[in-house]
Amino acid sequence: MSNEQLDQLRDQLDEVNLKLLDLINERARLAQEIGQVKRKAGQNRFDPVRERKMLDLIAENNKGPFETSTLQHLFKQIFKASLELQEDDNSKSLLVSRKKHPEDTVVDLKGEKVGNSEQKLVAGPCSVESYEQVYEVAKAMKDQGLRLLRGGAYKPRTSPYDFQGLGQEGLEILKRVGDELDMVTISEIVSPKDVENALEYIDVIQVGARNMQNFELLKEVGAVNKPVLLKRGMSATMDEFVKAAEYIHANGNSEIMLCERGIRTYENATRNTLDISAVPVLKQETHLPVMVDVTHSTGRRDLLLPTAKAAFAIGADAVMTEVHPDPAVALSDSAQQMDIPTFDDFLGSLREAGLFKG
Repeated sequence: MSNEQLDQLRDQLDEVNLKLLDLINERARLAQEIGQVKRKAGQNRFDPVRERKMLDLIAENNKGPFETSTLQHLFKQIFKASLELQEDDNSKSLLVSRKKHPEDTVVDLKGEKVGNSEQKLVAGPCSVESYEQVYEVAKAMKDQGLRLLRGGAYKPRTSPYDFQGLGQEGLEILKRVGDELDMVTISEIVSPKDVENALEYIDVIQVGARNMQNFELLKEVGAVNKPVLLKRGMSATMDEFVKAAEYIHANGNSEIMLCERGIRTYENATRNTLDISAVPVLKQETHLPVMVDVTHSTGRRDLLLPTAKAAFAIGADAVMTEVHPDPAVALSDSAQQMDIPTFDDFLGSLREAGLFKG
């Protein structure tokens, strides 16, 4: 074969390649349209019955020289790429996606802005136990220039015999202390029926890790005009976490803050395993503020400072931790809470390291 003939055949091959490229892209556009129709209809993107029919059609119409198995393998890769394209389109359409909303969301909590590049610290007792207990912690925070006060009124516990929180009385204590010291109060609500009542008492509704996929609760907090702090479930993937936030946003509430609080792994040196990489992932994938709960992720008082440093260094908008006047007698999670002098040292170390200026 002469060089001239070879060049002619290669030119023909290039033309076929370009035709294939046009056809593959045309197929991709059709796949996108199908994905949009399926999404509106609430149907799954992957249809194994439909894929089998397409593969059978290829087998019936193959005239060679490729083996049918070879062609089916090639088309499976095209099918897979089309599904990934539909998934990417779905991600772009999410209200919480940065692709949908490139600018950072800043949540204003009575003047305390979270998500505006000024890192914040959230602190307070694990459980609200008494007015005196909450006031003492809140006063210590206020003396340090901090206003974001957390405290559990309702406590979903693994054991039914553990302290379950003061409930309504706990909310009333938080409101009283918040009003007296001008604090921003944050507390978990565990039932959809309690959301409306909570609006009167707290400034931020927390949805805890165990309720991250309580979809009725997510819908309820999505329907009210109150900022929401959403914690990642202990076994939740990033996609599941983001979709949980989407439930809230889709129901009308865009004032959402995400909180990484550690995930369950085989490791037992810490209470959970802090997934520090979740911070940049969530910051890239969503436009929502991201905080890290160093207390629940580690369960160890001696690890709070280094993990807080890591969280701020990697770009967390806020760090959450627990403080109690006398952790030894705390009604819940005594081993992971700091007393007030330890908390003062904790803050001083963060400021000295230049990681926290609040």
